[in-house]
Amino acid sequence: MTNGAGAQPDSKLLAEVAQRVLWLSTRIVDAANHDRATGDGVKVGGHQASSASLVTAMTALYFAHLDAPDRISVKPHASPVLHAINYLLGNLDRSYLPTLRAFGGLQSYPSRTKDPDPVDFSTGSVGLGPAAPLFAAVARRYVDAHFGARPASRFIALLGDAELDEGNIWEAIADPATQGLGNVMWIVDFNRQSLDRVVPGIRIQQWRSQFQAAGWHVVEVKYGPRLTAAYAQPGGAALEAWIDAMPNERYQSLFGLDPAGVRERFLDGAPAEVVGFFDGMPDADLASLVTDLGGHDVEAMLAAYRACDAETDRPSVVFAYTVKGWGLPLAGNPRNHSALLSTEQVGELRTRMGLTAETEWDRFDPTTAAGQWAGVRAEHLRRDPAQERQPLPVPAATALKSAKPMSTQEAFGRILVSLSRVDGVGDHIVTTAPDVATSTNLAGFINRTGVFHPEEKVSWSPDPLVKWTESPAGQHIELGISEMNLFLNLGMLGLAWDHSDQLLLPVGTLYDPFVLRGLDAYVYAAYSGSRFVVAGTPSGVTLAPEGGAHQSTITASVGIELPNTTLLEPAYGACVDWLLCHALARIADPGKGDALGKTEDGSYYFRLTTRPIDQAPFEAARERLGEATLRRQVLAGAYRLVDAGETHGAPVVQLAASGAVMPEVLTAAAELADEGILAHVIDLTSADRLYAAWQRTLRQGIRTATTPSIPGALRAAFDMRAPVVTVHDASSHALAWLGSALGVPCVPLGVDSFGQSGTVADLYEAHDLTSGSIVNAALAALALR
Repeated sequence: MTNGAGAQPDSKLLAEVAQRVLWLSTRIVDAANHDRATGDGVKVGGHQASSASLVTAMTALYFAHLDAPDRISVKPHASPVLHAINYLLGNLDRSYLPTLRAFGGLQSYPSRTKDPDPVDFSTGSVGLGPAAPLFAAVARRYVDAHFGARPASRFIALLGDAELDEGNIWEAIADPATQGLGNVMWIVDFNRQSLDRVVPGIRIQQWRSQFQAAGWHVVEVKYGPRLTAAYAQPGGAALEAWIDAMPNERYQSLFGLDPAGVRERFLDGAPAEVVGFFDGMPDADLASLVTDLGGHDVEAMLAAYRACDAETDRPSVVFAYTVKGWGLPLAGNPRNHSALLSTEQVGELRTRMGLTAETEWDRFDPTTAAGQWAGVRAEHLRRDPAQERQPLPVPAATALKSAKPMSTQEAFGRILVSLSRVDGVGDHIVTTAPDVATSTNLAGFINRTGVFHPEEKVSWSPDPLVKWTESPAGQHIELGISEMNLFLNLGMLGLAWDHSDQLLLPVGTLYDPFVLRGLDAYVYAAYSGSRFVVAGTPSGVTLAPEGGAHQSTITASVGIELPNTTLLEPAYGACVDWLLCHALARIADPGKGDALGKTEDGSYYFRLTTRPIDQAPFEAARERLGEATLRRQVLAGAYRLVDAGETHGAPVVQLAASGAVMPEVLTAAAELADEGILAHVIDLTSADRLYAAWQRTLRQGIRTATTPSIPGALRAAFDMRAPVVTVHDASSHALAWLGSALGVPCVPLGVDSFGQSGTVADLYEAHDLTSGSIVNAALAALALR
C-alpha cells in the first residue's frame, strides 16, 4: 500500500480483501439456509455463485475507486456481496449477517427502504436496477442546471448479462433524455450464464454494437494479466484465436474439472501450435492460465473504471468477463444459479481462508494492512448527513374558477400554470411525458417554463400554440414513447432529494391505459419510496373514438392496490385544485400530518379525463356544506354531492361514483326522485383513501379483538344504512367493496369488458353506465335490503 494523499492499495492487498468478501458473502447465504430454522423445511435460498462472480468488480469499486458522492446500483443476486462490503466498512452491524431473507433482516435483494445498511437503489425486478442510475443522472443534470452544481457523482450500475435481455434496458439507453451522461457507468457481469443454463451463444458483438449505436463508450475486460502476457509469447496468437473460437458451453465447463481434465478438454482438437505452447507446462499451471478472466483481476477492472472516467461526454459500459461461482467448488456449473455449497464445502472454504468458527464473522484486524485500508476507505466513503430542509410554500389551492363545463384534464393543466407562478414553488416543479405532453394539457406549463435540454437549442419550426423552447432553464423533460422510461424518470426525480440533495416536485402525464405498460417501473418507484405526481389521462372509456386499445379499465384497481401510492379521481375542477395542491405539499413535506390524520409518503396518481362536465353541482355543494368542510371531505376521499333531504318514510338509495360518470349519476338521482325514491349522490374523490381508512379500522379491530367501526371519512359521506350503487368508468370491482364497508347491499356498475370505438354515449350504453341503467341498479339494490 502506498502512502500520501493519493494512497492506493496494491493488488495483493485488494486480492486479500476480495477473498474475505467472497467468504462473507458465501457464508451469509449458508447461514440463512443451514444455521437458521425456518419452521417449514423450505429452502431459504440465495445466490452464492451469482454473488461470487461480482466479488472482484465490487471489491475494486468500493475499496479503490468510489468516492462518497457516487451512487451505485447492485444487481439483485449480489446482495450478499454488498452486505459483506458494508460490514467490512463498518456500515452494518455484525448481528445482521446471519439474517439474510429473515423477517426484519437483510433483504433478499438490495432495498433502499428495507435494508439496515446503506443502499442507493433498490433492485429486484431485473432491468430496472441498471436503468435507475441512468435516470438518476438525468435528474442530477437537471438539478445542477437549475439549482447549482452538486458535488460530482458517478452513477454506477452492476448488472448481470442476462439483464440485457430486458427490453426496458434498450428503451432507456436509446432515449434522447439519457444521452451525453458522462457520469454513468454500467458494469456487466459477463458470466454467460442465465438462471437455467450456460448461454449457448455469446452476444457480445450484438450488444457492443447496440451500445455504441446509442452513443455509449464500450470497454471489454476479457483476459486476465497472465493470459494477456501469454498472447505476446510465441504461439500466443494461436492460443488467443483458439480461446476466442471455443464455444461458450465448452469453455465454461473447464471450471468444473480438475487440472488434468482441463488439459484434456481444452486441448481436444486444438491446433498443433496451441498444443505445443503447453508442452512441459504442469496441468495446474495450464488450468490456471486458460481460465484467467479479466473480470477477476482487480488491476484490469480498475483500469477499465479509469478509462470510463475519462469519457466525460457519454455513458460507459464495461463488459467484465467472469465465471459464475468464482472461487467456489460450483464455479461454471450449468446448474449453479440456485445451488448451495454443502456444510462440508463451506467448512473447507473456511479453512482455506484461514478462519475458524470463532473468527469467521470477524472484520479485518485494524492493525493489519487490510484492516487499516478498510478504515481509510470507510472514512473516504462516509457521507455527510442530509441537511434539514424547509418545506416549500405550496398553497392550499390556486382558486381555479370556471363558469362553463370543464374536464379534469383541463383543470390539471391550468392549475400547474398557476402553481408555476408561485414563488418558491414554481421553480421546483418539473414535468415529464412520453411524447404526449401537449395532448395531456401540459402545453400551458411548457409555454411558461420551456423544455429542458443541457444546451440551448434553436427552434427551426416554431409552433404558434406551443413554445417548444429547449434550454438548460426549461422545466419539462420530454421523453420518447416509453412508459417504462416515464416511470423510471419520475421515480428518480422523486428521489432527487436523496441522490442529489435537492427536493423537486415531479409531475408526469401519460394516457391512462398505458400506465400498465410502465407498471413494472411504477411498482419499482413506489417500492423505492419515490415521491411524485402522475396523471393518467384520458381514463376509462371517455376516449371513446380511439377504441378499446386506448381505454382503461383496471388502472383504478392498480391505483388502489399499489402500496405507497394514493389514487385520486376527482370529477370537478375545484377538487383537482385541492387534491393536486395537497399532493404537492405532501411531496414537499411528507412527514406533515393534517386533517387526514395520517402521513403519506409516495406517489399520487390522478385518474383524469377529457370529458367536460358542468361545474354547477359542485358549487351547489360548496354553498350547502361550506368551503372548509367540503375541502376536508374532498381530501379525505368522499363528500355528499347531492343530499336528497329527509326520508319521511321514502325508500333511500346511495349513488357513489368517481370521475367522469357524474352527469349520468346526477340524472339518475333526479329520475329516482321523480319515482319517489330518495337518492343521495356521493362523489368519491379518492376510493383509495376510503379503502385505506376502512382497512385501518378493520385491522385495529382484528388486532384488539374489538368490533371494527366505520371510519370517519365514510361516516361523513354515508351517514345512513341504505343500499348503495357504485358507478365507475373502470372495472366494477374497484368500488364493489363499499357494500362490505358500509354493511349494506351493493350493486357495482363499471366497465368489465374491452371497449370499442364509438361515442361516450354509445359506450356508456354498452357498459350499463347510462342514467337508466343506474336507476335499474338502484331498484335492484333496494330489492336486496
